[in-house]
Amino acid sequence: MQQKQERLATPWAAGMAGVVFAILMATAIVLVRIALPDGVDGDDVTADAAQRSAVRTALELLPFAGIAFLWFMGAVREQVGEGEDRFFATVFLGSGLVFVATLFGAASAAGTVLDETQQGSPFGRDFAYMLLTTYAMRMAAVFIITTSTIGRRLGALPRPLVVLGYLAGLTLLVVGADVPWSELVFPAWALVISLNILWGRRAAGPRAADRT
Repeated sequence: MQQKQERLATPWAAGMAGVVFAILMATAIVLVRIALPDGVDGDDVTADAAQRSAVRTALELLPFAGIAFLWFMGAVREQVGEGEDRFFATVFLGSGLVFVATLFGAASAAGTVLDETQQGSPFGRDFAYMLLTTYAMRMAAVFIITTSTIGRRLGALPRPLVVLGYLAGLTLLVVGADVPWSELVFPAWALVISLNILWGRRAAGPRAADRT
């Protein structure tokens, strides 16, 4: 009975962790984009007090976003269970872990913006943008495509969400840093998937009660 209750709680854990990740990640991206709107193309390497405060807030949110993502990834993998394909499971796990590592690296590099002065170097800012928009987002693209493929093969995701996942993954994979704000595609996708998981659990609850 206890094991059954733990498995019934897994979709809730995955859904809630995904929602938390999506909100924290999107908030951090918006704060960084507003504080440093020009990205690597900006000539002004200084940051005023408001911009530094926005960057500092984003840096405080990113560790919790990474933790929530790991929880989301683990809970989703638990849902797959014994039906997972080893190849896709390896790519799923690897891309998720590399994404988190790259995200934390971008956060560390962005922290140097807080110490930049009028004569400071823009290296920290440029490096942070490169890690976030080029490398982290491409790992996110692989994660989205792999998750969508697993969901399609196991029938765990409805066809519209599978198509949406492939489109989101291809967008992040191809567009990269060329389109500003494209980083929000990933938390938006995570939010949609999480809400679908929570809605599926809510719908499964009455059905389970009827069978008993």
